[in-house]
Amino acid sequence: MPDVVGIRFKPCEKIYDFEINGIDVKEGDTVVVESEVGLNMATIVKGKYFVEPSGREFKKVLRIITDRDIKKSEENKGVEEKAKKYCSERIKTRKLKMKLVGVESTLDRKKMIFYFTADGRIDFRELVRDLAAKFRTMIEMRQIGDRDEARFVGGIGICGRELCCCTFLTSFESVSIKMVKRQELSLNVNKLSGVCGRLKCCLRYEYDNKLDNAVSPIIPTRQNDATTEIIEDAATLAKPEGTKEGSLPRCNSDCRRADNKSPSRNDGTKITPDRNKDGATKYHKKRRKGRPKGNRSRPKK
Repeated sequence: MPDVVGIRFKPCEKIYDFEINGIDVKEGDTVVVESEVGLNMATIVKGKYFVEPSGREFKKVLRIITDRDIKKSEENKGVEEKAKKYCSERIKTRKLKMKLVGVESTLDRKKMIFYFTADGRIDFRELVRDLAAKFRTMIEMRQIGDRDEARFVGGIGICGRELCCCTFLTSFESVSIKMVKRQELSLNVNKLSGVCGRLKCCLRYEYDNKLDNAVSPIIPTRQNDATTEIIEDAATLAKPEGTKEGSLPRCNSDCRRADNKSPSRNDGTKITPDRNKDGATKYHKKRRKGRPKGNRSRPKK
């Protein structure tokens, strides 16, 4: 059973399991690990624990960070700033409809990742050639969403505090307008939208509590000096006797006149009864004579 630790590459990101490879590490240490993209620095957030063998291969922790690694990381930050500035210029030159968010480089500088946002797919092949020729390394263009952009850049929310995605949120859950209506909040776009332009993640925090605390409405009525619960539900209403399932109750009153005359209107249009094959009475209008059918224009004098 291998000994593994939980590490994070950035704050508020997912926790990944890495094998310690016999190195004495503890929670809070900064180490150098071999990830899928190359060598990177990471922080241990979960101490050593055992994992049952399942045929899964874990990436390994190479070493605890040294002064040389720290110096190289500082140099990479300067390279990332230059790469971001150069990439922005090439985007304007080639008139690409994309927004560059940031640049990250591996510790060994064998790969550089450029994060951007765009409305659709972008043909950035020429841009990648320019960047590869400039920095002589492997280039990866990675498109991200609006929420990921807000996490990458950071900021202050409408509440006056730092964004939740930059402090403690590790994943983004779906937020819908239904949650807003259920909490009886004002449908104000400016107050409901976050820095990213989407519905604020905090709208979901109290939504589950609203569902747990939801109760049926109780209407007090005076009946034997007791309070009764009235549930207004169409399915619980009593149906008249003789009513079939899925049908409406028939009217028992005689809608015809007592003198058995056909009903008429004030405009002179008579309504005469007619019976179909089932015996049901139907009424139809009799068209007045004097005006041809389809000719609605006034007769000429």
